[in-house]
Amino acid sequence: MGKTLSITNTNKSVLFEKVKKMMPENSNLNLCLTCGACSSGCPATGLADMDPRKFLHMITLGMDKEITNHPWVWMCSLCQRCTYVCPMKINIAGIVYEIRKLWPRDERPKGILSSCDMALRNDSCSAMGTPPDDFIFVVEDVAEEVRETQPGWENLEAPMDKKGAHFFLSQNSREPVTEPDEMIPLWKILNIVGADWTYGSTGWGGENYCMFLADDENWKKTTEYSIRKAEDLGCKVYLNTECGHATYAIWQGAKRFDIKTDLKLDPIVPYYAKWIREGKLKVNSDWNRDLKIKFTVQDPCQQVRKSFGDPLADDLRFIIKLCVGEENFIDMTPNYSNNFCCGGGGGFLQSGYNKERFQFGKLKLDQIITTKADYCVTPCHNCHAQIHELAEHNKANYHTIHLWTLICLSLGILAENEREYLGEDLVKVNLPEI
Repeated sequence: MGKTLSITNTNKSVLFEKVKKMMPENSNLNLCLTCGACSSGCPATGLADMDPRKFLHMITLGMDKEITNHPWVWMCSLCQRCTYVCPMKINIAGIVYEIRKLWPRDERPKGILSSCDMALRNDSCSAMGTPPDDFIFVVEDVAEEVRETQPGWENLEAPMDKKGAHFFLSQNSREPVTEPDEMIPLWKILNIVGADWTYGSTGWGGENYCMFLADDENWKKTTEYSIRKAEDLGCKVYLNTECGHATYAIWQGAKRFDIKTDLKLDPIVPYYAKWIREGKLKVNSDWNRDLKIKFTVQDPCQQVRKSFGDPLADDLRFIIKLCVGEENFIDMTPNYSNNFCCGGGGGFLQSGYNKERFQFGKLKLDQIITTKADYCVTPCHNCHAQIHELAEHNKANYHTIHLWTLICLSLGILAENEREYLGEDLVKVNLPEI
């Protein structure tokens, strides 16, 4: 058994006092066993000569200056796996977040800072600064093109500012700005099940880099603005698209800042599963019976370990197995809430530390390669971007796809222009008749 970590601190440490206040109930640093569980499964271990155990120990020694100027706090993805495996449940990610706040705002990573500031420029809450008029135009234009060119979808709807809709749908800016065809599969799913939904012309931006910047004031501002827009439209459910950090930012933001609302703040994955169980989404794996193409899935830290837990991970596997065939699904090890972070979260994608980000992702890359899967399903934008880039950077032989892509592929409704992330083995499979 490891030695107990002494918290004797002869220096006057601001960080040390913060840490003591952040300990879980009935727990304190005197109970830390220095067992190293936090570091052993942390993909950020070794980056910038730091790891979670060393980081915590430096705080207890009163090494405030060394810690507050250390770039490792921007290489930690805040995934909370350290807390998940810690026998004393010490919230190391929470401590990292508090130390990010100690950096002068204009000295924090420029990419994260600019994405936060972009979201504050207009009422969209979009990290790409997309104004409401541009979003309205793109949605209307793409929907009209589908109605005109895809038989059977003449009545496709992508409502905007629909009063009294049940669902208020967030949208990650990446789609309307850089790959608008990626919105279509989600719209098709919502139309097939008869969901009563709407976008807001404002407050729709499904990302929150102010949270990653550790800018509490603007995390609260953007979260509350988006929630109030959904309320103003009379919606009942704030439905987060396949974006882990957007889901977590709204869900945790409402809790953290005591934002009062009667809205349900839900992720979309359990709804996919619910609609399948109700027979509204008649997915099947017949298309893969002879092909036997293999799939695995990434458990997004923000949606599984940090918020909605293993039931959401169960729903993920339920959906994918029905879409591809149970025999064609290969799980990663470890998985569920114990899965490794890929390195896409915590603002890492925008931090500028790309060399360290790819090093962080080595554990995830090895996990995926070990499964020998042809595709990794990633129901989270940051996971999708990171795992896709890991494959390109390392010339790995797998593809990365959204869950909505797989669902629509299995339904036979995924059009040719909606297959950006499919490989040659699937680019022509199960195409709808035109």
